[in-house]
Amino acid sequence: MEGALIAAAVLAAATVFGLVRRRRDGVLRERRQGARRGGGDMAETLGPDELGAALGERATLLQFSSAFCAPCRATRRTLGEVAGMVDGVVHVELDAEAHLDLVRRLNVVRTPTVLVLDGAGRVVRRAAGAPRKADVIAALGTAIP
Repeated sequence: MEGALIAAAVLAAATVFGLVRRRRDGVLRERRQGARRGGGDMAETLGPDELGAALGERATLLQFSSAFCAPCRATRRTLGEVAGMVDGVVHVELDAEAHLDLVRRLNVVRTPTVLVLDGAGRVVRRAAGAPRKADVIAALGTAIP
C-alpha cells in the first residue's frame, strides 16, 4: 500500500511539472534587472560582431538552435515570417554549440531560445521554447518605439 501511495505522489508531481512547463513554454517574457546571476540580461547589449550578422534597423529576432532540435525548425519558420512582415526587423539564427561563450553569457539553457533585441541591440524579451507568431509580433511592439 505504501508503494502505491509513493507512485501516486510521483505521478501527481510529474503531471503538475508537465502542465506548468507546457504553460510557460515559448512565452516571451520581459527580463528584470538582476534576474540572472551576476546581473540581468536586460542591460545586455549585443553587436553585429558577436552575432556574425547585421542588426535589424528596428529590431532583431535572435534564435539559438541546435542540430537535432525539432522545435527549432518551426521557430525558424515563424521568426522568418515575422521578420518578412515587419520592415526593419531581421531574424538571426545561431548554433548554440558554435557560440558557447554567448550561450553562457546569456544563460541559454535550452533550444530554441529566442531573444528580441531592440534597434540598439539590447535584449528586451526572451523565450525558452517555440513562441507563437502572435506573441512574437506583440513582443516586437515593445521593442520598436
